[in-house]
Amino acid sequence: MPNPSRLRDSTQIELPARSLDGLRDQVEAEYTVTILQDDPAQCRIVGSPVEIKAVSSFLSRHGISLP
Repeated sequence: MPNPSRLRDSTQIELPARSLDGLRDQVEAEYTVTILQDDPAQCRIVGSPVEIKAVSSFLSRHGISLP
């Protein structure tokens, strides 16, 4: 059985909400992900491992570093 924390890391990205300023619409249009924002300062991008990897690359190309 897979490790839950590893599975979670491969299916979501957590980052400050302001990091997506100007990029949120593009992320939602180009990738099959859901962007959740329970906290005004924090958001999560949730999707399949393939989509999360692609979104991570996209964010990196736009200067957003991920933990």
